[in-house]
Amino acid sequence: MNVDGDAGLVQALLRGDPDACDRLVERYGERVYRLASHLTDSADDAEEAAQSALVTAVRTIGAFQSDASFGSWLDALAARAAYNRMLARERKREAIAMEDVLPPIDGNGHFEPMNDWSARVESPELQGELRHAMTAAVQALPPDHRAALVLHDVEGMGDTDIADVLGIGVGAVRARVHQSRLFLRKRLAARHEPAPTLAR
Repeated sequence: MNVDGDAGLVQALLRGDPDACDRLVERYGERVYRLASHLTDSADDAEEAAQSALVTAVRTIGAFQSDASFGSWLDALAARAAYNRMLARERKREAIAMEDVLPPIDGNGHFEPMNDWSARVESPELQGELRHAMTAAVQALPPDHRAALVLHDVEGMGDTDIADVLGIGVGAVRARVHQSRLFLRKRLAARHEPAPTLAR
């Protein structure tokens, strides 16, 4: 990151320089759009969230702490805007049910082993199918779980920052990430069950 450039940009925004907004969009527009796109999986929502984040940054630049990373501050604004768009579009669904994350139980009350498809992930013919299945599974998550998972596992955002974005505790962030991973694992395992073989 160009620290000096960001410092100059922040000062320009604080002064209300005419070209400061253009510089902000040029430097960070693509970055905040990409983050919003990962969260919403919608070009329209991502564009609105990115624009909202950039406008908010200009309007609230006085709240930015100069000892922090400007890029990280802007990422948090974009993530919050994208999350709000997700909630507005989908409305909040119920939390993930336990049966959605735990393996099935057999007649004796024991967990059935889940299909381990991970060894086949490197298979070229499986790559496109796996990508499609993963995208569908992520989109099936409730918005708060999806946001926590994407911000943590895709964007690499820390638990505390995610908690601030989502307005929940750090423990709740960790629980949502863990539940989401289990949900995805079960969805993908079910999708890649090996075909049954005929008895001889």
